[in-house]
Amino acid sequence: MTVQSHTPHRSGSISPRDLSAPAESCSIPSDPAAPNPSVPAAAGPGGEGIQLEPLAAWHLPLLGDPAFVPLHPLLQRAVLLQLPERVLQLLRGGQGHAPHVLLARRGQTPLGLIVSRQVNRSGSCWQVQHLRLAVADQRRDLSKQLLREAILRARNATSWIASSSSLDGDRLAALREQGFQPLRTERLWRWQAPPGASGPPPAEAPAEAPLRALNRRTAWALFQLEQAACPAQLRQLLDRSSDDPLDQSRGRGWMVLDGARNQAVAAVRWLGEHPGGGHDLELTVHPAWAHLVGSGTERLLRQAQQTLGSRDPLWLRSDAHDHNLEGWLQQLGAEPCGERVLMARSVWRRQEMPARAHQAVRRIGAVLEQLQPRRRPMPTPLGPR
Repeated sequence: MTVQSHTPHRSGSISPRDLSAPAESCSIPSDPAAPNPSVPAAAGPGGEGIQLEPLAAWHLPLLGDPAFVPLHPLLQRAVLLQLPERVLQLLRGGQGHAPHVLLARRGQTPLGLIVSRQVNRSGSCWQVQHLRLAVADQRRDLSKQLLREAILRARNATSWIASSSSLDGDRLAALREQGFQPLRTERLWRWQAPPGASGPPPAEAPAEAPLRALNRRTAWALFQLEQAACPAQLRQLLDRSSDDPLDQSRGRGWMVLDGARNQAVAAVRWLGEHPGGGHDLELTVHPAWAHLVGSGTERLLRQAQQTLGSRDPLWLRSDAHDHNLEGWLQQLGAEPCGERVLMARSVWRRQEMPARAHQAVRRIGAVLEQLQPRRRPMPTPLGPR
């Protein structure tokens, strides 16, 4: 059972112009083996003269369209992190961990952008955080071009995660055309404690369930909790390790521990700053401890609010079929902000067999051939002379 976020309008409803998920930020580092940093979009209706390229500093003054304004802090950090990201990539090799920003423009006019990032350290799973368009026509074609180019640039990715408003038919169609399949439907919530109600979290009830902060020592307990609460198919696609939640949350998380087993049974952790203001959170409750939905989860949310700032709203998500959690969120005063569809796709790439493995297979075949029973060869018939 998980609760996460999405990017709605500032009024609190989902924007069909945005396909987003919690995030940090960065730009695509240059790589001689990578696709051309600036490539023309694929030929098609309305695609003439469109350039797809990584975000650069000179692009920022051009991004004045209302579709891009909520992302300005993220995009500015993306540009500032380009050089450090390239240095780290050279030192450790492989893909970088910061999000990548790809911009589509015609001349000096930005048409749209896509922000993607690695979900895990290995880089096997990537996520589409934001897909923003500043055009009213050919939205489906432009979405497909941005998605296709982002997938091609993530060379080591074997799976992708994305989400879309359930009301955005064009976005859902573009994702399906790129191989994304729906996993589940989620409902978005915005919660902020009423004025004067923001105080210390409720007193810890049972001594066997203390509240613990997320750190290196407790990261493994949080990882086990999220693995138990995550559906099997999604868990396989995410392919996370115990360090991934800690890295993403930057140590900002809290959990309820079962004293008898010393394992986490409920937790909340920070995912990123919400573009519309506030913070994106993920709330997880172990399936066998559903009775903690109530006082236990409220302790976690109030602890997060007290640490992150009482004036900032918290953005959460819930499975649309989890009526127990949704009923509690309504009682708590959370505001429902619509639904989104969580989608995923797997990327299959041909793997060449290493030379040593190929030789080993040949040697095994030769041994097996010697073990076969010997038969007298059949005489070869002679043709007419």
